[in-house]
Amino acid sequence: MHSYKNNRSKYSYFLLIFVAIKVGLNLLAISRFGFQRDELLHLTLGDHLDWGFKEVPPFIAVLAKITTSVFGNSVFAARIFSTIFSGLIIWFTGQIVIELGGKKFAITLACLALIFSPAFAASGYLFQPVVFDQLWWVLTVYLLIRYMNTSLPVYIYLLGIVIGIGLLTKYTMAFFAIALMLGLLLTRQRKLLWNKHVLFSAVIALTIFLPNIIWQMTHHLPVVTHMKTLRSQQLEYIKPTNFIIQELLINGIALFIWLTGFGFLLFSARLRRFQFLAFAFILIFIFLLAMKGKEYYLFGAFPMLFAAGGYGFERWMKSKGYVLRTAIVLFFTLPNLLLLPLALPIFSLDQTMAAFRFMHIAPKWEDQKEHYLSQDYADMLGWDEMTEKVAKTYNSLTPEQQKHTQIYADNYGEAGAIHHIGKQYNLPDAACLNSSFTLWTPDSLNARYIIYVDETNGSNIKKFQSYLESYIKIGEIDSPYAREKGTGIFLLVNPKPELDEAYRKELAEKRLE
Repeated sequence: MHSYKNNRSKYSYFLLIFVAIKVGLNLLAISRFGFQRDELLHLTLGDHLDWGFKEVPPFIAVLAKITTSVFGNSVFAARIFSTIFSGLIIWFTGQIVIELGGKKFAITLACLALIFSPAFAASGYLFQPVVFDQLWWVLTVYLLIRYMNTSLPVYIYLLGIVIGIGLLTKYTMAFFAIALMLGLLLTRQRKLLWNKHVLFSAVIALTIFLPNIIWQMTHHLPVVTHMKTLRSQQLEYIKPTNFIIQELLINGIALFIWLTGFGFLLFSARLRRFQFLAFAFILIFIFLLAMKGKEYYLFGAFPMLFAAGGYGFERWMKSKGYVLRTAIVLFFTLPNLLLLPLALPIFSLDQTMAAFRFMHIAPKWEDQKEHYLSQDYADMLGWDEMTEKVAKTYNSLTPEQQKHTQIYADNYGEAGAIHHIGKQYNLPDAACLNSSFTLWTPDSLNARYIIYVDETNGSNIKKFQSYLESYIKIGEIDSPYAREKGTGIFLLVNPKPELDEAYRKELAEKRLE
């Protein structure tokens, strides 16, 4: 045991090298392009703390509050926690390698494969629940393995805390926890489930999650409505074959590392005790396939396979020389370096555009059409311009007119930008009937002047033109590569009571969803 502890300590220091590489890469990209659409929503949630929201549980809102209070309102500040958690994912993946019995070569291969995987590069720097969800999945696996290696109940209790916080981060944690439990039931390790510590741990997890359950019940289960909307607008486009192909491609050349890991967990006698992880992966894969889940829902399950893959290659190459081992590491990481700028904005926008053109890659967005940039990148452009133009419109009004002015935005990205970026212009918050904004949007839209951010650049105004005395177009988003390009900014003058009635009716419906 003493030797085991010494090895763990020695390898842990070695592991810090890879944590530093991951954090360093994130820092290269941390301030690029601008806030991403979803980041603006999540930062806004931090100013409306509650036990739940329309799309997500409350964990990210708490991080948003800490971020703006401690680090400020910049793009850099918004992504600090994402960068820290990305480093922790690498750390605990390396720790899983050590628990499986892997040494330096296994750690190197697993961690570098994970660092340069396009999937983890793309999902590990934005302020979204995805990266935090991934960490809880990795920690869950690590704690399970630690318990099996040590039989110390403390790891089971920590597991309950992690699963509870995971459920407050993203509901997908429930699917993973169930998949792990079923995986255990399918193997000899099922006896792990039959002890009082597991029961108490489950109680801890449910107690942590309970406030969100209560919030959901008292708000008409918005998670159900959100999933229905997601399914009809986005998930319906996902075909089973597409999901399978995406899961095979998203890690690039590192596919061969995680497939090896999956094979070792499933068939290796040395890893037989951890076979339940392979079964859990199969179960969560089949579940997401059947549910038409997005490809990133599965990302949190890959690090354990990378860890087992590193161990597997180390077993195969036990007697091979240093040169061959180095060649193997380079072979399974260097090709992904070419893809890195497409997933992580380490270059300027022009250089990134050139990289997409050079590789002849036209990413598909949620609209299922091919575009010049990835959707995440396009969603990071145009917000400063839009907010500045809204502020210019607001400041063109007299102080008396400003007292009778409201801002209305069509979608949560626009409303989030006005809330977060608009702080530097002292803008009032935007009314918005999209997403979680319905929870706190004003009860009426009855001002004499309304600055309207119209995502259709005027088409929506035609629907209620008869409710206005007049309107004028002030400008639109000109950023050529922004997903919001063409979004119009209008000044509506003296809206009639019918406009407010329509707003109130839609708001009442949205609050019941």
